[in-house]
Order: sequence, then C-alpha cells, then structure tokens
Amino acid sequence: MHRVVTLLPSATEIVAALGFAGQIVGRSHECDYPAEIADRAVCTAPRFKVEGSSAEIDRRVNAIVRDALSVYSVDAAMLKRLNPDLIVTQSQCEVCAVSERDVEDALADWLGARPQIVSLRPNALSHIWDDIERVAQALGAPERGADLTRRLKARVSAIADRSAQISSRPAVACIEWIDPLMAAGNWMPELIAMAGGRNILGEAGKHSPRITFDQLRAANPDAIVISPCGFKIDRTMAELPALIGRPGWADLKAVREGRVFVVDGNQYINRPGPRIVESLEILAELIHPSTFRFGHEGSGWRRI
Repeated sequence: MHRVVTLLPSATEIVAALGFAGQIVGRSHECDYPAEIADRAVCTAPRFKVEGSSAEIDRRVNAIVRDALSVYSVDAAMLKRLNPDLIVTQSQCEVCAVSERDVEDALADWLGARPQIVSLRPNALSHIWDDIERVAQALGAPERGADLTRRLKARVSAIADRSAQISSRPAVACIEWIDPLMAAGNWMPELIAMAGGRNILGEAGKHSPRITFDQLRAANPDAIVISPCGFKIDRTMAELPALIGRPGWADLKAVREGRVFVVDGNQYINRPGPRIVESLEILAELIHPSTFRFGHEGSGWRRI
C-alpha cells in the first residue's frame, strides 16, 4: 500500500483513474474530483485572496511573483504527519498550483527516508499521456498506466477521425483569462484541431500568451470559447461584463452568429488529466454541433 499526496487537481484525478484513490492521504486545497477524496487532509493554501475579479486576482498574483515569493504554501507539518511515500506535484506553471520547488522547500528538514516526488510537466497533449504513465510507474503499476492511456487515446482518435471528415474548419479563439486577456496555449490548440476547428490565438506546446482586445477583433473568429483557468461557469458568467462590455464586442462574427461559449475552466480545458478527453468532447460539440453530441451542455458549457 502506498501513502500518496497529490498537490494539484489533475494529479489527484490521475491517481484515482489508475485505481489508487483509496491510497491518497493528502491533497491540495483545489482538488475536488473525484468526490471521494474530499475528506483527505489538505496540504496547501494560496498566499493571495482568491475572491474578486480577474483583474484583482492578476494584480495579487503578480505582486507575489514580483517579490520572488511562491504563490502557494505547503503545510510541511501536515506532510510530516501524513508521512507519504509518494508526492505528485507539477513544474508546468507556478501560478496554477504548488511547484516542485515548493515541495522541495517543505521537505528541506525531512528526517528519514524522503518520499519520491513525481513532477508533472504537461505542455502538450502527449505530455499528459506521459505523465499518466510516469505516475503509474511510481505507483508500481505501469500496466495500469499503459491501459489507461490506450483507452483515452482511443476516445481522442475516434473524435479526431470523425472531425477529419468534415470539410468546414471554423476559426476558434479560446480565452483562458478575461482581464487581462489571455489566449489558451499548451494542449488547447491541439484539441481544437482534433475537434475540427482552427486555433487562431495561442500556440501548441507553449504557455498561454497575453493578447489585446484589438488582436481578438482582428482575428474575428467564427467561435469564441471562454474558459478562465480555475473558474466555474457561474463565476465566469459574472465576470463576462469585463469582456463583452468592450466597444466592438458586438461586431465580432462569433457574437453576431451566436457562437460564444463559456466552458467550465475548473473541471475541464485547463485540467491536464484523464478528463482532457471530456474537454475534447466539449470542444467538438461547440465547433460541430450537428456532428457531435456528448451531453455536456449545461454542466460543462453554456452558450451566451
């Protein structure tokens, strides 16, 4: 039996999907899926006030980063009490979750055998599959990792193969943050292409870039997907006036044609774990609704 601490939501989902949810003894403050892990000890906390608008959160986080401080804290005393033999964290984005450096700092005066640290680094879709298999290897179950990635890849391929038969390729802009505006990068351009669209802002395998509203207007996409990192649908809807109130918004093609969508950026899109396949299903529904229908409308996405 392992004693596992998962310090970001996607790590928790990976461990659970591999069949080891029962061996998770600690989690991050953001881990919320599957529901059975809700009673596990919380080992992290943000160093900033998480309430407020996108602009306010951006200012608070940037102030912390400017002072060369970590955005999140790790409860070193809790880790010692839990005595894990495996900690799963990440090195992809220090703003999104606890980093490998944060974990190393928390273990600085650890006595006895140090737990193994697996650090996830998903900059592209293939990296998500690699991370799943690395976690499975650390758990002593490489065959489970291979089986899980095989099944996930098969679902992805089925959608990509079907969308490849569609001649139209709508231009899609995916917004990852509202104020300041950011376009989605990393694995999102790949998913948009697999769903039958053309990504026009952000690059595959690269961090999400800041963009101007003028850039969005110039791109004039056929569809706009709004999915702020860490925001559920209702929170994004409350934040929308900062975007849709801008002069020129109503003139965008996607707005005029009713193809602007809000996606749950907390559960999907920005969470690089097994449910990245559901994220692809959502994009396919939005981009080609006459071809794909997976039933995510309402719970996973909403039209505005």
